[in-house]
Amino acid sequence: MPVYEYKCPKCGIFEVTRKITDEPLKTCPECGEPVKKLISQNIGIIFKGPGFYVTDNRSGGSNDKEKAADS
Repeated sequence: MPVYEYKCPKCGIFEVTRKITDEPLKTCPECGEPVKKLISQNIGIIFKGPGFYVTDNRSGGSNDKEKAADS
């Protein structure tokens, strides 16, 4: 589940783990003041596995056409 940052005028910045489908918080869970949702700079993508290659996301391309022409 994603972690969202909110800013409360009294409590400061805090993080909340919520589902993507959940409604954003409107009030601080500590003091009840209205909060603002912050847009984070870091998104924390973790790449796992042996590696990633240029061909991983391609569905055919210029290399396929060149190989066919050489045959």
